[in-house]
Amino acid sequence: MIASLTIVLAYYIDLIVGDPPKWPHPVKLFGHFINFCERRFNQGRLKRLSGMLSLISLLIIVYFFTVFLLSYLYKVDFIFGFIIESILIATTISQKGLKQAAILVYQPLKNNNLVKAREKLSWIVGRDTVNLSEKEITRATVETVAENTTDGITAPLFWAFIGGAPLALVYRAINTCDSVVGYKTDELQAFGWASARLDDLVNWIPARITGLLMLLTTKSSLRNYKANLLSLIENAKKHKSPNSGWNEAAVAIILSVQLGGINTYKGKISKAPLLGKPINELAADDIIKTIHIMNRVTKLFIIGGVVIVIAFTWL
Repeated sequence: MIASLTIVLAYYIDLIVGDPPKWPHPVKLFGHFINFCERRFNQGRLKRLSGMLSLISLLIIVYFFTVFLLSYLYKVDFIFGFIIESILIATTISQKGLKQAAILVYQPLKNNNLVKAREKLSWIVGRDTVNLSEKEITRATVETVAENTTDGITAPLFWAFIGGAPLALVYRAINTCDSVVGYKTDELQAFGWASARLDDLVNWIPARITGLLMLLTTKSSLRNYKANLLSLIENAKKHKSPNSGWNEAAVAIILSVQLGGINTYKGKISKAPLLGKPINELAADDIIKTIHIMNRVTKLFIIGGVVIVIAFTWL
């Protein structure tokens, strides 16, 4: 019960405060740690083992430091410990930050300022943005918000419901390591293997719950819902990621648009599978619609989590 209340407070802290860029943030520390390990140990014949040990070391430090810190704070003053745990959980979710980043792309796009929209988009995606059309800018933004609804919101909330701030921070450490070294490049593939695989694992359940909750945000008849569910499962399997496809496919179905297609990364062409049917043409307002989907899913996820906690408490 206490854990669920800290999550509710964390949700409102993130909603109001977000992630001020000049404030200290655990993700920065996680990034510095894995970068240091990569520079120091990503060499020789044991790169995969070095990457695995670096990841495990970080997770042990994060988990036990958080457990000991909160145990001490709760003993000193329960309310103070409660507030600090809520703040720590809030640092693992980024609903406000994701919304703000998408709006920064949407506003110049809506004003037909493609140059500015491409610039803002380049801050949140890895693909090349210089020559993207209005439709492609919209697609990239919609895909980013959809995918990060799990990574940035529901997955850390899922682990927070299970293990409070310690597990939420462990999740964020895994996700950060994957973002830093989990790329399939010749230089990082071996060292980042453990980070990438573990990130897939810890997102597996949250991604599927999120995709299903996204479908619940639509007003469909039971017959249509069944068709949407089958379409979600079919389309999600097409994605190269075992998890991202669930969110992107769900948003594509809800908006009746097609996501995926050709992207370029540092000049190299990459073909993403096509998800959904192009019943409607992608338009800038689909960014706002995707933000609304994200917001509703977040609320449903928290409400559902609290209800489950209460049910187990009373059993």
